[in-house]
Amino acid sequence: MRLFVSVCELGNIARAGERSHIVGSAISKRLAQLEHQLGTPLLVRKRHGVVPTPAGQTLLEHARAMLESAARIETDMQSYAAGARGQVRILASVSAMTESLADDVAGFLQMPAHRSIQVDMEEHVSPEIVRGVREGLASLGVCWDAADLGALQSRPYRSDHLCIVVPGRHPLAGRKSVRFEQTLDFEHVSLPVNSAVQVMLQRRAAAHGRSLRRRVIVSNFEAALRVVHAGLAISVVPREVAQLQAAAYGLRLVPLAEPWAERRFIVCFRDAQLLSSAAQLLLEHLASKHAAAG
Repeated sequence: MRLFVSVCELGNIARAGERSHIVGSAISKRLAQLEHQLGTPLLVRKRHGVVPTPAGQTLLEHARAMLESAARIETDMQSYAAGARGQVRILASVSAMTESLADDVAGFLQMPAHRSIQVDMEEHVSPEIVRGVREGLASLGVCWDAADLGALQSRPYRSDHLCIVVPGRHPLAGRKSVRFEQTLDFEHVSLPVNSAVQVMLQRRAAAHGRSLRRRVIVSNFEAALRVVHAGLAISVVPREVAQLQAAAYGLRLVPLAEPWAERRFIVCFRDAQLLSSAAQLLLEHLASKHAAAG
């Protein structure tokens, strides 16, 4: 797979051989065996190199995923070889990651008793978080409690408050609060449409017989705030995130007068009894943040 990826990336078998310190003829033989085993051509030989066929392009995507997984396994095992007592992987929503999770995990790792624990975090939308935890790709997931958890277990974590972010001269800028329905007259900048908050906003808009007019879709809150600053659209953003940059961008935060504007986050997992001791310690640490907030 490494040789196949190298050939596809360089578009040339000889150069791939130089990178891998293998003669080109040996690579050609291995690729021919791979094509024979799979029963389909993977590469088209051209005058100045090679390009993947449609089947080859599909295999290339799988091969990259396999190599990334193999590298992650190697890293995880090296941490144990170096004496680490535990390793925990977390999948988290962009809201949780941006607001408090990074600080909470850092605080956990700074405790003397936890300095031999390694924690890896990866950002995903809520459906992917639930699926990843369910399929064993991560020990813990942090997402909004509105996500469909299925059979997963959960513990409460922190909460945040959604607000409307608008430019200083926007018609809604002077309001003390605003109903969500009133924002539907304006174009929005949003996170990916399959994120939990965007699915919820679509449903809320539909309940009013309206649709959410998305002008821009971005992958993170900082990009959303930049779009609002440019005057292209307004956005529904957690107050805890927006207030950090609102002053710098000259933006106004208008509270949403909706019962669902306060969101509660959870830590989800497959079975508390099956968690490693390191994951259990981290779970208790994160859950304690909910208790501390009352």
